[in-house]
Amino acid sequence: MSAVSPPTHLLGAAPPAVTRLGLGLAALGRPGYINLGHGDDVGTDKDVDAMRRRAWEVLDAAWGAGVRYLDAARSYGEAEDFLGGWLRERGHGAAVGSKWGYTYTAGWHTDAEQHEVKDHSPATLKRQWPETLAALGRRPDVYLIHSATLETGVLEDGRVLARLAALAGEGVRVGLSTSGPAQADTLWRALEVQVDGVNPLSVVQATWNLLEPSAEGALGEAHAAGWGVVVKEGVANGRLTSRSYPPPALAGICADVGATPDAVALAAVLAQPWADVVLSGATTTGQLHSNLRAGTLHLTPEHLDTLRGLAQAPGVYWRERSALPWT
Repeated sequence: MSAVSPPTHLLGAAPPAVTRLGLGLAALGRPGYINLGHGDDVGTDKDVDAMRRRAWEVLDAAWGAGVRYLDAARSYGEAEDFLGGWLRERGHGAAVGSKWGYTYTAGWHTDAEQHEVKDHSPATLKRQWPETLAALGRRPDVYLIHSATLETGVLEDGRVLARLAALAGEGVRVGLSTSGPAQADTLWRALEVQVDGVNPLSVVQATWNLLEPSAEGALGEAHAAGWGVVVKEGVANGRLTSRSYPPPALAGICADVGATPDAVALAAVLAQPWADVVLSGATTTGQLHSNLRAGTLHLTPEHLDTLRGLAQAPGVYWRERSALPWT
């Protein structure tokens, strides 16, 4: 399959080589997710084979467009299996990230009472690492604690940290993803972790978008320390797309640059000097190509200053996100 030869760079200060734009499989690996309109995108055919075909279609489009960073997690339904099968079938060598700490529990139902269960215990790490290896058919290049928070105590758990340090010693980049209004506090603590005098953590995947930029200072500090920074939810689960009425400031800039809200929102993330990889969370090839237009847009300093006015208080943003329905 022909594809562009994309420019790559290190993830922070160390391998793997990555592209500025990546693809996250949260919406591709399971029939239910919280992105606006996800149910319409998936349609009525939601069996595993149909979902696999759709995931491979989007992965093929991403590869053809030059995307070389792919992100999954144990809790994204069959995402790791879909990705591993695609990598083996196509023979591609993209950089791959995955995450541990949540277990998918929805049983392939969109109306499940509970879609995933969080557990950052050593037992979960011990169980999920070999599951990830089996699903992907290879080691992930990046392996993250999924949605680490101060409350779970995972950054104080010596057994977890020792195991992650061992993986880092084997060449896996380990780190954490963050969620919630205290993302910055969690990352500040992660930057201080020590195992035998060394911090084994060196990658963070965080939410940063025009509505929720509160982790910016901590992300800049992580980047300055040589960490890799991956940004998720750049379009705020669909709230910064044409599926949601765009704020006037965003709509005006879309008119200025001739692009859709999602592309402008992601271009704003790409404009951040600390962002190594910005993930598309596309469910369809059409969404993917619209998202990837961000890589060709130039937002002026005036545009970026205007867009900063869209920021919400973190507590408000995360309450609204938690109220989004699974469809």
